[in-house]
Amino acid sequence: MDVVYKCCAGMDVHKKTVVVCLLRSADGGATVQKTRTFSTMVTGLEELRAWLRSEGCTQAAMEATGVYWKPVLNILERDPELTVLVVNAEHIKVVPGRKTDVKDAEWIAGLLRHGLLRGSFIPERTQRELRELVRYRTALLRDRSRTVNRLQKTLEGANIKLAAVLTDITGKSGERILAALLRGEQDPEALAELADRRVVKHKRQALEQALVGQLGPRLHFVVQQQLQQMQALDEQIAACDSEVAAQLAPHQELLERLDAIPGVGQRTAEVILAELGTDLSRWPTARHLAAWAGVAPGNKESGGKRRRARTRRGNPWLKAALTEAGWAAGRTKKSYLGQEYRRLAPRLGRKRAVVALAHELIIIVYAMMTRGTVYQDLGLDYWDTRYAARREQRALQFLKGLGYEIKEPEHHHVA
Repeated sequence: MDVVYKCCAGMDVHKKTVVVCLLRSADGGATVQKTRTFSTMVTGLEELRAWLRSEGCTQAAMEATGVYWKPVLNILERDPELTVLVVNAEHIKVVPGRKTDVKDAEWIAGLLRHGLLRGSFIPERTQRELRELVRYRTALLRDRSRTVNRLQKTLEGANIKLAAVLTDITGKSGERILAALLRGEQDPEALAELADRRVVKHKRQALEQALVGQLGPRLHFVVQQQLQQMQALDEQIAACDSEVAAQLAPHQELLERLDAIPGVGQRTAEVILAELGTDLSRWPTARHLAAWAGVAPGNKESGGKRRRARTRRGNPWLKAALTEAGWAAGRTKKSYLGQEYRRLAPRLGRKRAVVALAHELIIIVYAMMTRGTVYQDLGLDYWDTRYAARREQRALQFLKGLGYEIKEPEHHHVA
């Protein structure tokens, strides 16, 4: 096998140490191998960078192991003469029976030396930091959702079935009722009066029945703590929203264009921009981007038959945002995406239909960002218009199969 890089290094990264195997082609076709272990502290990584430079190493590769690759890349990317690849671990699975840190580093170096590794998409440090900010906000939103679920379970334990009547127990009506419960109010009628009449217009009696419970001193303390936790999370989320908006202010026009897509809100648009950046030239086509995001159809064929397959893992943060946007788009009544969901759901099921919508959303995003266009909805009758002639032909064939004689007009005109 041909040697592509005469001097390269493979790195096996851990929490505290990084094992480096350096391979250099010597005269006569011999291979010189050097193996060293460095600390992952900044001083140790600076020592690693200086050692690679002194050895004349121009290529280095490491697995994308959790978050441990990030400190290594932050230091090594400062050397303009060194190219660092962060590689998907699935692409470099080691041969069984070779599992040690040194062997892992040797295996990575050997693959890199022969040009068998392909680097993952790692954006510049500014965008990586923006990703961390947006992902942290997403984590806070998930924490708030879990806190609301815990609050609901606590109220269920007190026989207070507030969630059975109110769609959102943390809305204004729910907040007023919970505050009164914490003050000691136990009269269901008095508590129901605190709800917005527009919200419980036809649910007044059900709300009174749902509030017939007893919030004991222990559960009183738990509910109080959960509400305080929610308030703290709301403040943190608001602070993150302000910081994200400030960081993405130069791209406000692009965010507004993405926000116009059905199902895509301001936060989803910010997630898309943080994960992808503004330059999509790394992905040759929208299909490549869909596969990287993890919303492309699986590819499984055997014996000439194509079978159902799971989607790839892809980028979990972008995939989650697109899927959430797919659920929202599927509920829209007067959009192409909503009509597409209602067309696919009976055949594929709701979850697969949502993944299909997520796939269409990333294709729309790719087209808008690469062409600089705005979103234009295809309309509710898109599929009816596109396949009208085909459906007409099928209907005629069906009638002929039943024995009817069909006299087809000389000229067909499909509106």
